[in-house]
Amino acid sequence: MSETAATAAGQAVSRRGLMLVLSSPSGAGKSTISRAILDSDDALIMSISATTRAPRPGEEDGKDYFFIGVAEYHEMVTFGEFLEHARVFDNYYGTPRQPVEQALAAGLDVLFDVDWQGTQQLAENARDDLVRIFILPPSQAELERRLFARAQDSAEVVRKRMAKAADEMSHYAEYDYIVINDDLNTSIAQVRAILTAERLKRERQIGLRDFVNALCAER
Repeated sequence: MSETAATAAGQAVSRRGLMLVLSSPSGAGKSTISRAILDSDDALIMSISATTRAPRPGEEDGKDYFFIGVAEYHEMVTFGEFLEHARVFDNYYGTPRQPVEQALAAGLDVLFDVDWQGTQQLAENARDDLVRIFILPPSQAELERRLFARAQDSAEVVRKRMAKAADEMSHYAEYDYIVINDDLNTSIAQVRAILTAERLKRERQIGLRDFVNALCAER
Protein backbone atom coordinates (compact mmCIF):
# COMPACT_ATOMS: atom_id res chain seq x y z
CA MET A 1 0.00 0.00 0.00
CA SER A 2 1.39 3.40 -0.93
CA GLU A 3 2.04 6.16 1.58
CA THR A 4 -0.73 8.21 -0.04
CA ALA A 5 -3.22 5.36 0.28
CA ALA A 6 -2.27 4.79 3.91
CA THR A 7 -2.78 8.45 4.70
CA ALA A 8 -6.18 8.37 3.02
CA ALA A 9 -7.14 5.32 5.07
CA GLY A 10 -6.17 7.11 8.26
CA GLN A 11 -8.28 10.09 7.35
CA ALA A 12 -11.25 7.76 6.83
CA VAL A 13 -11.44 7.00 10.57
CA SER A 14 -13.92 9.33 12.22
CA ARG A 15 -15.76 9.31 15.53
CA ARG A 16 -19.36 9.32 16.63
CA GLY A 17 -19.93 11.77 19.45
CA LEU A 18 -20.93 10.79 22.96
CA MET A 19 -23.36 12.07 25.59
CA LEU A 20 -21.51 13.16 28.73
CA VAL A 21 -23.69 13.39 31.83
CA LEU A 22 -22.56 15.20 34.98
CA SER A 23 -24.75 14.83 38.05
CA SER A 24 -24.22 15.85 41.66
CA PRO A 25 -25.98 17.24 44.69
CA SER A 26 -26.21 21.03 44.72
CA GLY A 27 -22.91 22.54 45.84
CA ALA A 28 -20.65 19.63 44.87
CA GLY A 29 -19.09 21.57 41.98
CA LYS A 30 -20.83 20.18 38.91
CA SER A 31 -21.56 23.55 37.29
CA THR A 32 -18.01 24.84 37.79
CA ILE A 33 -16.51 21.66 36.33
CA SER A 34 -18.93 21.78 33.39
CA ARG A 35 -17.99 25.38 32.54
CA ALA A 36 -14.29 24.56 32.71
CA ILE A 37 -14.42 21.65 30.27
CA LEU A 38 -16.82 23.46 27.93
CA ASP A 39 -14.54 26.50 27.76
CA SER A 40 -11.50 24.41 26.87
CA ASP A 41 -12.98 21.92 24.38
CA ASP A 42 -14.41 22.94 21.00
CA ALA A 43 -15.71 19.41 20.36
CA LEU A 44 -17.99 19.57 23.41
CA ILE A 45 -21.29 21.45 23.39
CA MET A 46 -24.00 21.94 25.99
CA SER A 47 -27.34 20.25 25.56
CA ILE A 48 -30.22 22.71 25.08
CA SER A 49 -33.50 21.82 26.74
CA ALA A 50 -37.01 22.64 25.61
CA THR A 51 -39.33 24.29 28.13
CA THR A 52 -42.89 25.49 28.33
CA ARG A 53 -42.05 28.39 30.65
CA ALA A 54 -41.85 31.92 29.31
CA PRO A 55 -38.43 33.33 28.35
CA ARG A 56 -36.72 35.41 31.02
CA PRO A 57 -35.11 38.76 30.14
CA GLY A 58 -32.05 38.19 27.95
CA GLU A 59 -32.82 34.55 27.12
CA GLU A 60 -32.75 33.53 23.45
CA ASP A 61 -34.75 30.79 21.79
CA GLY A 62 -32.43 28.06 20.51
CA LYS A 63 -29.53 29.29 22.64
CA ASP A 64 -30.69 29.16 26.23
CA TYR A 65 -33.78 26.99 25.67
CA PHE A 66 -36.16 25.93 22.97
CA PHE A 67 -39.33 27.72 24.08
CA ILE A 68 -42.43 25.72 23.15
CA GLY A 69 -46.11 25.58 24.05
CA VAL A 70 -47.69 22.98 26.34
CA ALA A 71 -49.57 21.34 23.45
CA GLU A 72 -46.36 21.00 21.43
CA TYR A 73 -44.57 19.58 24.46
CA HIS A 74 -47.17 16.85 24.98
CA GLU A 75 -47.12 16.05 21.27
CA MET A 76 -43.33 15.61 21.40
CA VAL A 77 -43.69 13.29 24.41
CA THR A 78 -46.30 11.22 22.57
CA PHE A 79 -44.05 10.76 19.52
CA GLY A 80 -40.92 9.99 21.55
CA GLU A 81 -39.10 13.16 20.52
CA PHE A 82 -37.47 13.70 23.94
CA LEU A 83 -34.45 11.83 25.28
CA GLU A 84 -35.60 12.79 28.77
CA HIS A 85 -38.36 14.98 30.11
CA ALA A 86 -39.95 16.03 33.39
CA ARG A 87 -42.38 18.42 35.02
CA VAL A 88 -40.76 20.93 37.38
CA PHE A 89 -43.35 22.78 39.44
CA ASP A 90 -45.77 24.29 36.88
CA ASN A 91 -43.55 23.97 33.80
CA TYR A 92 -42.35 21.15 31.56
CA TYR A 93 -38.78 20.51 30.43
CA GLY A 94 -37.21 18.02 28.05
CA THR A 95 -34.18 17.30 25.87
CA PRO A 96 -35.15 17.15 22.18
CA ARG A 97 -33.72 14.06 20.51
CA GLN A 98 -33.05 15.47 17.02
CA PRO A 99 -30.44 18.17 17.84
CA VAL A 100 -28.51 15.71 20.00
CA GLU A 101 -28.54 13.04 17.30
CA GLN A 102 -27.33 15.55 14.72
CA ALA A 103 -24.45 16.62 16.97
CA LEU A 104 -23.40 13.03 17.70
CA ALA A 105 -23.45 12.13 14.01
CA ALA A 106 -21.19 15.15 13.34
CA GLY A 107 -18.64 13.87 15.87
CA LEU A 108 -19.52 16.39 18.57
CA ASP A 109 -19.95 15.46 22.22
CA VAL A 110 -22.97 16.75 24.14
CA LEU A 111 -22.81 17.66 27.83
CA PHE A 112 -25.89 17.12 30.00
CA ASP A 113 -26.52 18.73 33.38
CA VAL A 114 -29.30 16.47 34.69
CA ASP A 115 -30.18 14.69 37.92
CA TRP A 116 -30.28 10.93 38.48
CA GLN A 117 -33.88 10.70 37.23
CA GLY A 118 -33.00 12.40 33.95
CA THR A 119 -29.93 10.17 33.67
CA GLN A 120 -32.10 7.06 34.02
CA GLN A 121 -34.25 8.24 31.10
CA LEU A 122 -31.17 8.96 28.99
CA ALA A 123 -29.90 5.45 29.73
CA GLU A 124 -33.21 3.97 28.56
CA ASN A 125 -33.19 5.95 25.31
CA ALA A 126 -29.51 6.20 24.33
CA ARG A 127 -27.40 3.84 26.44
CA ASP A 128 -24.68 3.17 23.86
CA ASP A 129 -23.85 6.88 23.55
CA LEU A 130 -23.97 7.64 27.27
CA VAL A 131 -21.07 8.32 29.66
CA ARG A 132 -22.27 9.01 33.22
CA ILE A 133 -20.17 10.83 35.84
CA PHE A 134 -21.33 11.54 39.39
CA ILE A 135 -19.61 14.31 41.34
CA LEU A 136 -19.40 13.74 45.10
CA PRO A 137 -18.31 16.21 47.80
CA PRO A 138 -15.45 15.13 50.09
CA SER A 139 -17.78 15.33 53.12
CA GLN A 140 -21.19 16.50 54.25
CA ALA A 141 -19.57 19.29 56.25
CA GLU A 142 -17.72 20.57 53.17
CA LEU A 143 -20.88 20.39 51.07
CA GLU A 144 -22.72 22.50 53.63
CA ARG A 145 -19.83 24.96 53.79
CA ARG A 146 -19.86 25.40 50.02
CA LEU A 147 -23.61 25.97 49.97
CA PHE A 148 -23.32 28.71 52.57
CA ALA A 149 -20.22 30.17 50.85
CA ARG A 150 -22.21 30.76 47.66
CA ALA A 151 -24.37 33.20 49.65
CA GLN A 152 -27.25 32.49 47.28
CA ASP A 153 -29.62 30.69 49.63
CA SER A 154 -31.12 31.17 53.07
CA ALA A 155 -30.29 28.81 55.92
CA GLU A 156 -33.65 27.09 55.38
CA VAL A 157 -32.94 26.50 51.69
CA VAL A 158 -29.48 25.14 52.51
CA ARG A 159 -31.07 22.77 55.03
CA LYS A 160 -33.46 21.48 52.36
CA ARG A 161 -30.62 21.06 49.85
CA MET A 162 -28.61 19.08 52.41
CA ALA A 163 -31.59 16.84 53.12
CA LYS A 164 -32.04 16.20 49.39
CA ALA A 165 -28.32 15.54 48.87
CA ALA A 166 -28.38 12.22 50.73
CA ASP A 167 -31.06 10.85 48.40
CA GLU A 168 -29.22 12.10 45.31
CA MET A 169 -25.89 10.60 46.41
CA SER A 170 -27.52 7.22 47.06
CA HIS A 171 -27.80 6.80 43.27
CA TYR A 172 -24.01 6.91 42.72
CA ALA A 173 -23.92 3.22 41.67
CA GLU A 174 -25.97 4.02 38.55
CA TYR A 175 -23.04 5.99 37.12
CA ASP A 176 -19.98 4.83 35.18
CA TYR A 177 -17.48 7.08 36.97
CA ILE A 178 -17.28 8.76 40.36
CA VAL A 179 -15.27 11.94 40.94
CA ILE A 180 -14.80 13.11 44.52
CA ASN A 181 -14.41 16.87 44.23
CA ASP A 182 -11.93 17.59 47.01
CA ASP A 183 -9.72 19.76 44.79
CA LEU A 184 -11.39 21.55 41.87
CA ASN A 185 -8.42 21.51 39.47
CA THR A 186 -7.86 17.79 40.09
CA SER A 187 -11.55 17.07 39.50
CA ILE A 188 -11.56 19.02 36.22
CA ALA A 189 -8.50 17.08 35.07
CA GLN A 190 -10.19 13.79 35.99
CA VAL A 191 -13.33 14.61 34.01
CA ARG A 192 -11.19 15.61 31.02
CA ALA A 193 -9.30 12.31 31.31
CA ILE A 194 -12.57 10.36 31.32
CA LEU A 195 -13.76 12.24 28.25
CA THR A 196 -10.49 11.58 26.41
CA ALA A 197 -10.56 7.87 27.21
CA GLU A 198 -14.19 7.48 26.18
CA ARG A 199 -13.52 9.22 22.88
CA LEU A 200 -10.85 6.63 22.11
CA LYS A 201 -13.07 3.61 22.68
CA ARG A 202 -13.00 1.21 19.77
CA GLU A 203 -16.76 1.17 19.28
CA ARG A 204 -16.82 4.95 18.75
CA GLN A 205 -14.29 4.82 15.88
CA ILE A 206 -16.16 4.86 12.57
CA GLY A 207 -14.25 3.26 9.70
CA LEU A 208 -11.70 1.65 12.01
CA ARG A 209 -12.14 -1.86 10.63
CA ASP A 210 -11.42 -0.74 7.06
CA PHE A 211 -8.42 1.26 8.29
CA VAL A 212 -6.97 -1.74 10.13
CA ASN A 213 -7.62 -4.02 7.14
CA ALA A 214 -5.75 -1.54 4.94
CA LEU A 215 -2.86 -1.46 7.40
CA CYS A 216 -2.68 -5.25 7.46
CA ALA A 217 -2.67 -5.34 3.66
CA GLU A 218 0.38 -3.05 3.38
CA ARG A 219 3.49 -4.53 1.77
